[in-house]
Amino acid sequence: MDPDSPIKLTKLRDLIRDIADFPKPGVGFKDITPLLRDQAGLSLAIEYLTQPFRAVHVDVVASAESRGFIFGTAVARNLSAGFVPIRKPGKLPGATRSEVYALEYGTDTLEIHADAIRAGDRVLLVDDVLATGGTMQASCRLVESLGGEVVGVAFLIELSFLKGREKLRGYPIHSILKYEH
Repeated sequence: MDPDSPIKLTKLRDLIRDIADFPKPGVGFKDITPLLRDQAGLSLAIEYLTQPFRAVHVDVVASAESRGFIFGTAVARNLSAGFVPIRKPGKLPGATRSEVYALEYGTDTLEIHADAIRAGDRVLLVDDVLATGGTMQASCRLVESLGGEVVGVAFLIELSFLKGREKLRGYPIHSILKYEH
């Protein structure tokens, strides 16, 4: 499968619809639900997320809630790796490690089980969208705080105009569909 096939990338792009003014006025939301509904589109997206990491040893795939879970678990299965959820506060039942990160207006927090990553685990982080990079940066810090090694970060969509890559310097970044505006 050629990941740069313009026909296949166009098919994926056509399955993502733009929703104006969601979740608030002025925001252009990339709705992936039509892609999730399409059998071939979903399969293609997951394969494109998996492909660059087939030759890289990955112990664990981790994803932040909630849409990241959809792709992360499938990529973990493809790589014969485990899966670790990264959640909002109060959603995990065991002892957790927390990371506070900046939003455009304020802060947010993510948590991971304190025993989810073992020292030396090679971890791939997967999410649906790279926007400002704050969520993924916090996720990387959580993994590293537990002794894991981030071997890459992968996204279905990259909103490159929001410059999220800048927060992820030093990590191998893979994104399938890039939007310039």
